Amino acid sequence: MAKEIILGIDLGTTNSVVAIIENQKPVVLENPNGKRTTPSVVAFKNNEEIVGDAAKRQLETNPEAIASIKRLMGTDKTVRANERDYKPEEISAKILAYLKEYAEKKIGHKVTKAVITVPAYFDNAQREATKNAGKIAGLQVERIINEPTAAALAFGLDKTEKEMKVLVYDLGGGTFDVSVLELSGGTFEVLSTSGDNHLGGDDWDNEIVNWLVKKSKKYMILIQKVIKWRLQDLKKRLKKPKLIFQIKVFLQFLYHF
Repeated sequence: MAKEIILGIDLGTTNSVVAIIENQKPVVLENPNGKRTTPSVVAFKNNEEIVGDAAKRQLETNPEAIASIKRLMGTDKTVRANERDYKPEEISAKILAYLKEYAEKKIGHKVTKAVITVPAYFDNAQREATKNAGKIAGLQVERIINEPTAAALAFGLDKTEKEMKVLVYDLGGGTFDVSVLELSGGTFEVLSTSGDNHLGGDDWDNEIVNWLVKKSKKYMILIQKVIKWRLQDLKKRLKKPKLIFQIKVFLQFLYHF
């Protein structure tokens, strides 16, 4: 009888990860492309559902490619694709189902249970939506864990006997959150959490792009002014040789006349 395995899933805004415990250590499972992270992107094309790296490649060309769905979790908003409206948890479920599928191939048998991480500041509606996404994907969600707490567990902080307070940062592609944990006797308590749903790596990228666009516009205006000035200067410089040429032609005409 196969040993029961519970998947550990980081359902991220930009990328997602699935891991299992082997020899009491977390092991990240690679996706079919040999990568440890899978883009949290779902695309629809010709009634076909595409998830992960292949879907990400369609973000710029396919209007029905959906990314950053995590930011809508727990809301009443929907996304339109494949001629229907999808709830955020339905899109997230397709990402979870994909992770589950390739995890099962790696493990060699079916897996039905999972623990899913969420940002520390997620409210009850967002946590319930995440749990529902797992259910739609065919997973029994054993627990929803805060991402900073999961990070502390991954680093084995729960195994230390020292008493200490630890500040855990989680800066992802779409979210940023932080938790203060108090460790004591091999257990820890979350003292405080905070975060921002729109302060991730993607937001930094967007700000840099916007900054470059503004700068390039200023430079383009400057370049246009320089080009205009140089053209005027060039015209002035051309007038002299043009006049000399005209005089030479006129003198040759007089000579032949």
